[in-house]
Amino acid sequence: MTLIKRISIVVFASLLVCSTLFLTAFKPVSDLFEISKNIDIFTSVYKELNTYYVDDIDPNKVMRTGIDAMLESLDPYTNYISEAEMEGYKFQVTGNYGGIGATIRPIDDRLTITDVFEGFPAEKSGLKAGDLLLSVDGFDVSEINNEISELLRGSPGSKVLLKIFRPYLDQEIELEVVREEVNLGNVPYYGMVNDKIGYIILSQFTDNAGRNVENAFLELKEENPELAGIILDVRGNPGGLLREAVNISNIFIDKGKEVVSTRSRIAEWDKTFLSINPAVDTEIPLAILTSRSSASASEIVAGVIQDYDRGVIIGQKSFGKGLVQTTRDISYKTKLKLTTAKYYIPSGRCIQAINYAQRNEDGSVGKIPDSLKVAFTTNSGRTVYDGGGIDPDILTEENNYNKITLSLLRGNHIFNYVTQYVAERTDSIESRGFSLSDEEYNSFVEYLSDKDYDYTTETELVLDDLEATAEKEKRSEAMGKEIASLREKIAADKKKDLMKFKY
Repeated sequence: MTLIKRISIVVFASLLVCSTLFLTAFKPVSDLFEISKNIDIFTSVYKELNTYYVDDIDPNKVMRTGIDAMLESLDPYTNYISEAEMEGYKFQVTGNYGGIGATIRPIDDRLTITDVFEGFPAEKSGLKAGDLLLSVDGFDVSEINNEISELLRGSPGSKVLLKIFRPYLDQEIELEVVREEVNLGNVPYYGMVNDKIGYIILSQFTDNAGRNVENAFLELKEENPELAGIILDVRGNPGGLLREAVNISNIFIDKGKEVVSTRSRIAEWDKTFLSINPAVDTEIPLAILTSRSSASASEIVAGVIQDYDRGVIIGQKSFGKGLVQTTRDISYKTKLKLTTAKYYIPSGRCIQAINYAQRNEDGSVGKIPDSLKVAFTTNSGRTVYDGGGIDPDILTEENNYNKITLSLLRGNHIFNYVTQYVAERTDSIESRGFSLSDEEYNSFVEYLSDKDYDYTTETELVLDDLEATAEKEKRSEAMGKEIASLREKIAADKKKDLMKFKY
């Protein structure tokens, strides 16, 4: 065994021993033997691998695999954040990062610029949606899709050289882009729905979300003296900082009201968060729009407004994430984001829908059954339930795309056509009120003529079930011709879907 390998084992074992001593401060005596035993087993396994495995082992990769597997057994929100991932973590928390201000993802195995954010370096340098990224600072990026964001991010003021290919103009271009602090904002839009109703979109609960929502609301009030109602849209909002959920709730509820409390295994960590400032407006009618993907802090705000009967919740049942994460610094400039508590809104309910502590034999987890949900009451005595997200006061149907639309989106056919369409236009295109003419739509249909966008309709799924049942009941011979005929008719009718679902 080499000296380096021996040193690495000794250091690793020493670190595990230190961690065992640290854990003793927080664990009952009955657990100490099990902790010590399993850490010793883990150390022994690592020692044997490091010494005798047929190939050299990358300790960083092996340990990261072990850490990720360990955390995966707990819940999806407990994560290890390496030093290299710190910039991405910063973006999640603050909405800020040092970079070029563009979204890049693989399309047809090519790294493609899909979004260019207004006012940031990518736009200033002339990058356009649809451009293919070939290299970054001379490095070929065709095979490093997962690390591309790390290459593009960096300190504000630093320069990055990009080589791109513009397919529809058949141009290869080199651009020098100066990185800036990029802040995508958490209130991407606010305005008036009509003469009396204001509308604010909140996309994420990052730093200053409360201040930005408040400023948007005050501006709408100032510019529209007859403002008679506000819509706060948190559809698709995955949540974020707990304190910003408190700040946003405080805009509409009185000072000193309980907003949320957190309860953990360590009683000293339990906290109750109150609204600490005078409310901006406690009277204006308020509607919160939710969807199935409104989660965490979004659900706190919606739940607070519902529990105090301060407004009405409209949309679909929210996601059901009532877990609180705390980020703790660990060694070598890394962090551990771990679930430390559950949160409870003013009525006393926790909206967490999944109990990750109780798993099925196959490792899967299920949602809390209705029979185990507990009833609570709002300020006015309305009944609400825990354990499954926020139920809207007014339930609306979700706008689901039809099968052909989903197929075109997944295949990136709409994105590719729009990229070509914009490249071929010489005039400016106004987004407000834009629509394709019949002639342009026919051009889109023609563009798709040699593209693969096959999909399975609900009718075909029903027919599959019928065919399987017929085979099970030994009726295939009697029904085979009819089923085959129906399949032909469905296939012929699907060819008309582009025109059938034009609008």
